[in-house]
Amino acid sequence: MTALSHLYVPGQAPDRFDKAVAAGAGAVILDLEDAVAETAKDAARAAVADWVRRPRSAGPEVWVRINEGARGDVDVRAVGAVGLTGVCVPKVAEAAVLERLDALLEEVEARDGVRRGSIVVSPLIESAVGLLGAAEIARGPRVRNLQLGEADLSADLGLDPDPDGGQLLFARSSVVVASVAAGVEPPLAPVSTDFQDLDALERSTDQLRRLGFLGRACIHPRQVPVVERVFRPAPADLDRARDVLARLAAAHGSGVAVDGSGRMIDEAVARQARRVLARAHPERSRA
Repeated sequence: MTALSHLYVPGQAPDRFDKAVAAGAGAVILDLEDAVAETAKDAARAAVADWVRRPRSAGPEVWVRINEGARGDVDVRAVGAVGLTGVCVPKVAEAAVLERLDALLEEVEARDGVRRGSIVVSPLIESAVGLLGAAEIARGPRVRNLQLGEADLSADLGLDPDPDGGQLLFARSSVVVASVAAGVEPPLAPVSTDFQDLDALERSTDQLRRLGFLGRACIHPRQVPVVERVFRPAPADLDRARDVLARLAAAHGSGVAVDGSGRMIDEAVARQARRVLARAHPERSRA
């Protein structure tokens, strides 16, 4: 299961890489795309490639957001497969992009002596075309989860979202449905660019959790504890989930039981309970 918080770090700021690891996020995303000026692309690529390959003790997942097209291929070959969890792929509009990336990653894995298929991908849906193709994209090779690039998507659709993002409800629900239909992990919730108002971040993160997202991307270390708190179940939630599963198991295969409040428990309720327990320790689910 995916990490609950993913912290973006500009690829042109190598002094922040170790600080990002220390921030406590479940994953760090070293960004070679939007966070890097055109004149700094080569230097950022070299810095990211050097850092990713360094031996390190157990810690967060390490992702790289690559550039589009041929420049993204250069990114992948330079960064390599050693020490890398996955690749965030920007502006994906069709599954064919992922098929080409799959072949490239297989080549890089073989070159670096890494098990074939080890590197997963997270496509970003950032256009109307990509949104309509989300179901096919989610079924692409190596896809762990989808993401929404809401700034680019809003510009493409001509939206002017309110702070609660109501105008993006269709897009958000679409990627959740596409993910479930494809059998991949729930999508990673989009970033909030306001890292000062942590109360607003908590409210919006809870809305996204209720909508079916699992985890959220962050742009500042201050956001990480909030995202972790919202997505990680409280002890009472865990107790209820364990109770549901225990009562259903005690029903001896009948498929239906009753909880402590007299409400019916069936397999649909049990599925929700298992999801709650999985969110308690996502690192174990990935092991």
